[in-house]
Amino acid sequence: MSTRRLQLGCTFRYSATNPTAAIFQVKAAGSPRITVSEESFAWDGEAPLHHYADLFDNPCTRTTLPTGVSTLTYSAVAQVPDELDEIDENAEEVPPALLPDDVLVYTLASRFCQPDILGQQAWRRFGGMKPGWGRVQAVVDFVHQHLAYTTGSTNATATSVDTFATGLGVCRDFAHLSITMLRALNIPARYVHGYLPVLDGAPQPPVMDFHAWTQVWLDGRWWDVDARWNRRFKGRTVIGQGRDAADVAMVTTYGAPWLQLMTVTCHELPDDAGQAN
Repeated sequence: MSTRRLQLGCTFRYSATNPTAAIFQVKAAGSPRITVSEESFAWDGEAPLHHYADLFDNPCTRTTLPTGVSTLTYSAVAQVPDELDEIDENAEEVPPALLPDDVLVYTLASRFCQPDILGQQAWRRFGGMKPGWGRVQAVVDFVHQHLAYTTGSTNATATSVDTFATGLGVCRDFAHLSITMLRALNIPARYVHGYLPVLDGAPQPPVMDFHAWTQVWLDGRWWDVDARWNRRFKGRTVIGQGRDAADVAMVTTYGAPWLQLMTVTCHELPDDAGQAN
């Protein structure tokens, strides 16, 4: 299989008035299709970095931000398939009674995704459609058209109900509204955030950032769908997944340090070792 290599990473610089416990979720998770190597953390704080997996098996890093200014930088290389996101237009929905136990949680309401409130909207628009990939794509099409991507239009407490009402949002809001509509139709859906490179003519964001999208459960597996762009990409590299953004926050701090700087890196490396057969 042909592959490509990506340089991934990020930097956070904080200023704290007191020692502040923090959790970072920025480490590339890897998968059977994606190999992550050459990982490193650069940290100028005094407290050690402690790496662990959370309840959703996402890689996390704990530490304590010291008083004053401190910087954490993560860097890695990911070898990814030179292929677009997988699709199967014949993939079928799985009835709730037949869903695996660990997938059922992704059919329920959560903090930012409220299918119990938007259920009538979902069933009115999509309830009469044939179940399967086509109905999922119709939900993605609707969210892509309903929301206008607008930086600063929502805050950290905005729910899918808020986003539906305003018609404005950023990538996490596109994901939350997609998840809400899908769950209302009894289709398991979960929130994903990670690194998304610009490869082969993919849209170039104004500033490189982390990206959020949706995974949907059809035919016994998870598939990537992305209402923000409504197109297939190459090189999606997952950091974490959960019920919604509350489960996969990039940084959680137990205090109020000032974030002075955040940068994200995700670009292709020269093709000196990126091909395999």
